[in-house]
Amino acid sequence: MILISEDVWSEDFASLQKRFPITHEPDLWNRREDLKKALGSAQALVVRNRTQVTRELIESAPNLKVIARAGVGLDNIDIKAADELGVVVSAALGINAVAVAELTLGLALALARSIVDRDKSTRAGNWNRAAGTEISGKTWGLLGFGATGKAVAKLLSGFNCEVIAYDPFVKSAENAKLLSLDEVIAKSDLLSIHLPATKETTGLINRELLAKMKPSAILVNVGRGEVINERDLEAALNEKLIAAAALDVRASEPPKDDFFKGLSNVILTPHIAGITNESQAAINRVLVSEIEAALTGAPQQYAVGAVKKAK
Repeated sequence: MILISEDVWSEDFASLQKRFPITHEPDLWNRREDLKKALGSAQALVVRNRTQVTRELIESAPNLKVIARAGVGLDNIDIKAADELGVVVSAALGINAVAVAELTLGLALALARSIVDRDKSTRAGNWNRAAGTEISGKTWGLLGFGATGKAVAKLLSGFNCEVIAYDPFVKSAENAKLLSLDEVIAKSDLLSIHLPATKETTGLINRELLAKMKPSAILVNVGRGEVINERDLEAALNEKLIAAAALDVRASEPPKDDFFKGLSNVILTPHIAGITNESQAAINRVLVSEIEAALTGAPQQYAVGAVKKAK
């Protein structure tokens, strides 16, 4: 049985259902005991980012062969436990990079030209034609140069931007110049975050780093919300340490606080950067292929852990 514990579905899964039984309960991630019970007979588990796939959860699934992650973040899955228990973890890494990159640029453009604020003002009967800011010719900094960072750099080639990047795990970067963290922070007119949530990155963007940015700088986070100390960012925006910010990801999702809600120089979106019709269709095709491979004894092409073939 294939168990889908979140809102993941497509024609590819409907086709898969003709060959393998599927249980699809989009809210099962929030019913822990029901989830553990359902996993007792599951051979495959499909999740997004809400299902916390812990060692305990994996141990409750004796027949589990594969965990398929619909997205790129892996912080909700205990990969080490999966490896030790012989369960493949497959994720369509890089498949939604273009979607993330396009929203990154879209948010930056919206902030540079105050599009959201001008829309509200115009609807209120005003006609504010104050000048905005161009992106072309500016310095764009990338924190993280994985698939999404690379996709942003590629798109920026049409904007005549100087692209700089910080990523301690990358030795060379096409379409970007690698610099230190402090250099990227200080030089960037626009700064986008493409970092995962790790012990090293959590709270990385704090008051100290924000104070090193240009007062005219725009910050866009499409990585993980935990990378930013949100209280420090709200203070920095209020104090004009930086000009504006767009946050597609938050430290807690949905947010349980009121940070940023009174600020007109902030755009807030509900973790949608990687979600387009095209990217979701492509991701689901990959996941269905990976699940079918696991259930028929073939190796996975998108395995992210040490286990490449299901037990």
